[in-house]
Amino acid sequence: MHIHQFYDKGLAQASYAIISEGQMALIDPARNPKSYLDYAAEHQATIVAVIETHPHADFVSGHLELHQLTGATLYTSKLVGAEYPHVPFDDGDQLALGKLVLRAINTPGHSPDSICILLVDENDKPHAIFTGDTLFVGDVGRPDLRENVGNITAKAVALAKQLYRSTREKLMTLPADVLVYPAHGPGSLCGKNMGDDLTSSVGREIHHNYALQPMSEDEFVALIIEQQPFVPGYFEYDVMLNKKGAPAFEASIEAAPLLNSPAEISAGILIVDGRPQDQYRAGHLPGSINIPDGLRFETWLGTIVQPNEVFYLLGGDRQQLRTLLEKVAKIGYEQQVKGLLAITDGAAQTTPFNKEHFIDHQQDYTIVDIRNRHEVSSNPIFNESINIPLNELRSQAHLIPATRPIVVHCAGGYRSAIGSSILAATLADTVIQDMSTAILDFSPGK
Repeated sequence: MHIHQFYDKGLAQASYAIISEGQMALIDPARNPKSYLDYAAEHQATIVAVIETHPHADFVSGHLELHQLTGATLYTSKLVGAEYPHVPFDDGDQLALGKLVLRAINTPGHSPDSICILLVDENDKPHAIFTGDTLFVGDVGRPDLRENVGNITAKAVALAKQLYRSTREKLMTLPADVLVYPAHGPGSLCGKNMGDDLTSSVGREIHHNYALQPMSEDEFVALIIEQQPFVPGYFEYDVMLNKKGAPAFEASIEAAPLLNSPAEISAGILIVDGRPQDQYRAGHLPGSINIPDGLRFETWLGTIVQPNEVFYLLGGDRQQLRTLLEKVAKIGYEQQVKGLLAITDGAAQTTPFNKEHFIDHQQDYTIVDIRNRHEVSSNPIFNESINIPLNELRSQAHLIPATRPIVVHCAGGYRSAIGSSILAATLADTVIQDMSTAILDFSPGK
């Protein structure tokens, strides 16, 4: 028996390969099939099964393409209403993998159609549980993502009640030494309090996980629903795309046209510039939005840009464009890219933040705090700031007074790069300054 975790830090997403007797099963694979095909070849294994624990909201799965490339059977709950060829996999169903057995356990809560996969060894002993988005290290899946989308919709409170029963009646009854392999790690928006470790055990989670401590159903529901992070706009889109099955990764990326000059860009269409903040500030196309290539590029792209909204994608060179486009495809947005353009400068420049002037003339600025509301309430920085979380900024920018220079800040500098570019594109006649990492000098304790 061999278990391997593939981990994508950008999406905080984990997928798994299980090998026994030359047969390989995949659980919750990412969009690009290459790493799984390479791993199978390296271990001289045949991919015979691909299992989806639920229709994912935060990334696009490559399950359909893997089926088309390898002939592997696809498994998911009948409740998904999957439109791709599959075998229903629910309570009581199991499949043999070499000397191992994989058993389905219906665990509604994060979504109505969630399943976990119990791995039973050759001695008929439970060895590991692949928990999808039901149970994480130190957390459980959020129950508020399926109120308006999917084959089955359910309100957050109803799903939280199901999650209470799924954890207590199904997962917590497993032996304490059963290993826990979740679909996400810290930084994922599918939970709110994930630990740093990427694997655990049932016993450890029962002892340490706040959501698994003794409490009533009502207490659990209140605890799980409160202070969940925002829901990016692309989440509903990805649920439906995963329910259908995404097009082939490489062919879909190659379809994006490469432009030769800014003159080919049509007016009125969103421009996303993925270059680093310093390069963007030195020179960029007027009206473009800077989402720097970084650890959370995919999440912020899918937050700022709406599903089916066409946009141009800019990078510093062709290699960076390829990297950015692969990340775009992770959330299924590659078909929205109207054109790719390598760029090194532009007519517009960002006004530098003047820290000394700001300190002495703070009253002369409009301060926009784009952290989320919980961050602001727990860690206030400027008394007179306007709080508009970054995920709401594009739609709320017109509400910001444009009579004074605007200074934008977040907690560390990455979000403010995005936010200041949004405001500059929206409020073209107003001076916009990005406080960037200088915000660290104004944080409490400084």
